[in-house]
Amino acid sequence: MLLIGENIHIISPKVKEALNARDGAFFVNLARKQKEAGANALDLNIGPQKKAGPEVMDWLVECVQEGVGDMTLSFDTTNVAAIEVGLKKIKKNGHANAIINSTSAEAERLAVVPPLAAQYGAKLIALTMAKEGIPVNADARVSLAMEVLMPRAQEVGIPMENLIIDPLVLTVSGCQQYVPQCIEAVRMLKMVADPPPMVNAGLSNVSNQVPAPMRPLINRVYMVMLIAVGLDSAIIDPLDDDLMEAIRIVQQRDAASAVGALYLKLHDAVAAGAELEPTDVDMNDPKQAEIWKTVQILLNKVIYTDSYLRL
Repeated sequence: MLLIGENIHIISPKVKEALNARDGAFFVNLARKQKEAGANALDLNIGPQKKAGPEVMDWLVECVQEGVGDMTLSFDTTNVAAIEVGLKKIKKNGHANAIINSTSAEAERLAVVPPLAAQYGAKLIALTMAKEGIPVNADARVSLAMEVLMPRAQEVGIPMENLIIDPLVLTVSGCQQYVPQCIEAVRMLKMVADPPPMVNAGLSNVSNQVPAPMRPLINRVYMVMLIAVGLDSAIIDPLDDDLMEAIRIVQQRDAASAVGALYLKLHDAVAAGAELEPTDVDMNDPKQAEIWKTVQILLNKVIYTDSYLRL
């Protein structure tokens, strides 16, 4: 699985401050920490940066490559000129591993972003989002991928192995009824073509607007469920040790602990199109009980409230 570190993100006050101050040491250190924690790639989210984007991206790539060398970089901005500067920069430095994050299915983005990915041999994250917004159900998201995103990639010469479809994770706080739809969209996307496209998820989106102490639990349980239906790539916080442990448990089928065994039961149930049963869970174990409650929220079986997971 491709694990893309999310921590270089302009929404973080510390990242924004370091970027404004051109604090190179901050980004060298942050890049190294994510790589050491297990990230395979790093997302560089600089925001729109309408005027300064190219200069910012050029400088940031230099800093990050000083820290991690020839590591795959994901260029995350709506500024196409900044993306191209990043692509040119890694080529100039003798590297060729890049991801463009991202294009939507909007005509304006499809006109310029996929050709750029094809030109530089970069992977492309393609979002199932049209001008009207994000389709609410799995069928509509998959249709957008099959009828718009995949044909456009083929048209400009992007090989299937370089196309990464992102069915878009929505938050359990406010969009709870759509959270299971993303799971089903991933499942369906892995069956629509031979070979199927790679599928990505921006994991932390599921817990947006949730109180900070509760976010990691929601993230890691949802990650187990997404892996079960064939997720290939995820933008995550690799510095979250519990999340990385949950991923390891599932990938290595490690049932040595009670929590690990429960993660595997959850994984296998979701993979089979079934649900975790109460008899699978020792409700006297607080950690198992909180996983059970989180699953009920993520499947929209119980209405999400902040207090529900605290009880």
